[in-house]
Amino acid sequence: MYPVEVLTLFPDSVSGYLGASILGKAREKGLLCVTVTYVRDFAEGKHRVTDDTPYGGGAGMVMKPEPLVAAIEAARARAPGARVLLMSPRGPIFTQAKARELAKEPGLILVCGRYEGVDERVMPYLDGEVSLGDFILTGGEVAALAVVDAVARLLPGVLGNETSSVTESFEEGLLEHPHYTRPPVFRGAEVPAVLQSGDHARIARWRRWKALQLTRERRPDLFARLELGKADMKLLAKKEEEL
Repeated sequence: MYPVEVLTLFPDSVSGYLGASILGKAREKGLLCVTVTYVRDFAEGKHRVTDDTPYGGGAGMVMKPEPLVAAIEAARARAPGARVLLMSPRGPIFTQAKARELAKEPGLILVCGRYEGVDERVMPYLDGEVSLGDFILTGGEVAALAVVDAVARLLPGVLGNETSSVTESFEEGLLEHPHYTRPPVFRGAEVPAVLQSGDHARIARWRRWKALQLTRERRPDLFARLELGKADMKLLAKKEEEL
């Protein structure tokens, strides 16, 4: 069982998602254990204060180090060896490659920041930071959920079809090919004939061609990093009707 613990000031904002769909089923199967920990439970004093004004002045509040470090240490005791990561815009961008790396860890402890951030003295108690991208969120909860979701999908037995996790977007550095289902015609738009042909070799060529085309058109940054073989170069040179 892969252990994950999410440290947050707003446990209700993550609990629902973690119990639904694939994540919920993974927990029911005993493949994934997710604990949501309320950081305020580790704060001292009558009012259990978890944030305070920043030294040096400025807008907003800063998460205090005492309750956050206490929560991290308690989580480490429950899951020795788990990787402790702060959801932070200062961290490297989370990618599918990072998800694969984290899926091999003994577990994860994800710390959700809030307000203007966390006291810098918390940093020595972390193993790293992770960012979803160059934009601002209200807190780290959304980022933590994204990390848990991406990592959980890579755990053995979580997906019903074990090939799903290796054929999705970004696994090869490519966007995924388009998908279609019934009905065969929707408001005049038809499912491509090749997908209804029953010719599996031709379908595979079409899907690969579409993945290459879409990546080149929509994510030229990804396409520029691809190391395409002769077969892919030849495939890209074809027109759709030639597949």
